[in-house]
Amino acid sequence: MYLRLAVLAAFFPVAALAQDWQRVSDENEFLSLVSTQRLTHLLYNIDITVSPTGAIAGDAVGWDVTGEWSWQDGYFCRSLFWGGDDLGYNCLLVEARGDELRFTVDQGTGRSASLRLR
Repeated sequence: MYLRLAVLAAFFPVAALAQDWQRVSDENEFLSLVSTQRLTHLLYNIDITVSPTGAIAGDAVGWDVTGEWSWQDGYFCRSLFWGGDDLGYNCLLVEARGDELRFTVDQGTGRSASLRLR
């Protein structure tokens, strides 16, 4: 019994790490992932929602996050304000892995951030 539990405990973390990021290139697929979820990052205290109507709302590090988004040519394109500062317009590559989404700016060539779906 204990040996079985030890084998299972050793196996599942490896399986989780082996899962690769999968590109989300379709708006309907993206909406199915985020429509009833919040995007969060505990370390940076990020908690935002992305609505099917094109709105972005929430907070990050204690400051309001607002914006608008649309889906264009397989990318999540957004205009974003954080704490009143305009972070500008950018189109991001979206990838999924388990309960995480990774957003990479400049159509996948820039910096990226991973957020959990909750």
